[in-house]
Amino acid sequence: MSTPAPPGRVTIKDVAAAAGVSKGAVSLAFNNKPGVSEATRERIFAAARRLGWAPNSAARSLSRQSVDTVGLALCRPARLLGLEPFYMEFISGIESVLAEHDCSLLLRLVGSLEEEITLQERWWRERQVDGSILVDFHRDDPRIGPLRRLGLPAVGVGHPSLTGGFPSVWTDDATAVAEAVRYLAALGHRRIARVGGPADLGHSGIRAQAFERTMDELGLGGGRHVETAFSGEEGARATRMLLLGADRPTAIVYDNDIMAVAGLGVAAEMGVSVPDDLSLLAWDDSQLCRLTHPTLSAMSHDVHGFGAEVARVLFDVLAGQEVPSRPVATPSLVPRGSTAPPRP
Repeated sequence: MSTPAPPGRVTIKDVAAAAGVSKGAVSLAFNNKPGVSEATRERIFAAARRLGWAPNSAARSLSRQSVDTVGLALCRPARLLGLEPFYMEFISGIESVLAEHDCSLLLRLVGSLEEEITLQERWWRERQVDGSILVDFHRDDPRIGPLRRLGLPAVGVGHPSLTGGFPSVWTDDATAVAEAVRYLAALGHRRIARVGGPADLGHSGIRAQAFERTMDELGLGGGRHVETAFSGEEGARATRMLLLGADRPTAIVYDNDIMAVAGLGVAAEMGVSVPDDLSLLAWDDSQLCRLTHPTLSAMSHDVHGFGAEVARVLFDVLAGQEVPSRPVATPSLVPRGSTAPPRP
């Protein structure tokens, strides 16, 4: 039978009463000190969760002389992470700032957001991290409530509408999508498709809405979307499906560079000339986009600098500063050989 939360502000005394222990035992449990059994520790944590209580993060930070470790959990397959230039650049930017502070990055791959919640809770309660960077927010992200109740100092990488009150840093994807669509329309394209990520992934949803809105504003209808999980295989499959359709697009916008490169390969396989018959535009400009033939037009921004800014914001949070959420940059269009006016 669960213990109801007392009226007003919940205190350590309330948690101790709910767990049937002393206030000192609660303190020992949350500071990962000896003196309480594992069963008692779990009972204390369960009572704290029921009451929505977490130790004050500012008070805890007083006992720390410096920031030693920052956590980052990524919910994606290890194989895909190794192929994806974005996260390699992003992490290198984070590391560049951590090195200035003699601080380490604790990186883990998880299979689900629920697994990440459990991981972040363990990291914080066992004092393995001083704070975390949260990425890939979903609509109604399940991490927000538990991690805010935990008192975890964190920065959300995503639009404030997704990050649930965590200080956030993001790129203005909606404006960038509008620029990409308007550019292709100005070249003369009227059948423009988008190969995006999962619909419930926050930044993918923002891009999808901006794509549809801009297409409507230009009188081109809502445009056609194909959802993927960002892999090259799925990018190839989506491209093949679009090119085999009755109303084949003359231009495709991809949500990452890996899928755009795969799409270019499918076009060659099907005898579709790029850019004469089909224009392709990638998100997140990388070395991949410059090594293809023809080279890929792309939406570009400083991913390394983005990661560095996220790390700086986290250090401001850990220092107790009020940190306003803010966009870091708007990706800008880099036209290359894969885009051109459609054939008459």
